[in-house]
Amino acid sequence: MTEAAGDTISRRTRGLDRAFEILEFLRVKRQPMRPNEIASEIGAPRSSIYELVNLLLSHGMLDYQGGDGRVFLGRRLYFLGTAYAEQFDLMRECDRMLVRLAEETRETAQMCLLEGRKYTVAMMREGIRPFRISSNVGELVSVPWTASGRLLVSHLSDEQILDLIPAEDFVLPNGRLFEPADFIAQVRQAGRDGYFTFNSEVENFTQCFAVPIHQADGACIATLCLVAPREDGLRNRDAYLDSLLKAADEISEKLGFHSDRDQQARNRVSSR
Repeated sequence: MTEAAGDTISRRTRGLDRAFEILEFLRVKRQPMRPNEIASEIGAPRSSIYELVNLLLSHGMLDYQGGDGRVFLGRRLYFLGTAYAEQFDLMRECDRMLVRLAEETRETAQMCLLEGRKYTVAMMREGIRPFRISSNVGELVSVPWTASGRLLVSHLSDEQILDLIPAEDFVLPNGRLFEPADFIAQVRQAGRDGYFTFNSEVENFTQCFAVPIHQADGACIATLCLVAPREDGLRNRDAYLDSLLKAADEISEKLGFHSDRDQQARNRVSSR
């Protein structure tokens, strides 16, 4: 490969990275923005952002919205997402399980993932009780603030966990520092138990339940969760965990993972 050809490939790679950065930035912001605003927010040259925005507009990856030259995620992304959902069994299976869990428990059921260095609710079904608890699907949240966070990093080493989670994310919403060593201890206990439940760090009137979905190699790739009013969560703890564990096991088995849930059930009973 000639030096000129190598430079061309390098420029194209940087341009592709920047284009994905624009799309991800708008996904997180969740509002139309002008190209110059995008350039300022992500710290990129305006000329390159204008060029990439025009390219993404021409391919339908961005659309004009809101007037004044503002752009947002385009309709073509919707069709790409639809094709992805049709082919990716995990999403279909989780949606089916969330419907079942919401009907069984009357509580809000969620499927949660790691998104980069953060946690996010990827899918949600609200419960049918009069009092409902909702989250913003796709909103990025600090991993240590969540019940799912303990499980989503449980396959990582201590060093990998500390490298993944930004130091500032160990500061809880109330301003208290969550010691990383204490978080890792909870991660290891959650891995042994096969679930994690606690009073939400974000909303102090809720009880959160999370169980892991494992891929074939044992890594936790997602969680199924229930979010309930605290009193109901404590009163129905075992029933909610049983429903979650059965649903997660069904999905994990389809992904090629098999576990001894009997021992985990005995651990759960003994910890009461």
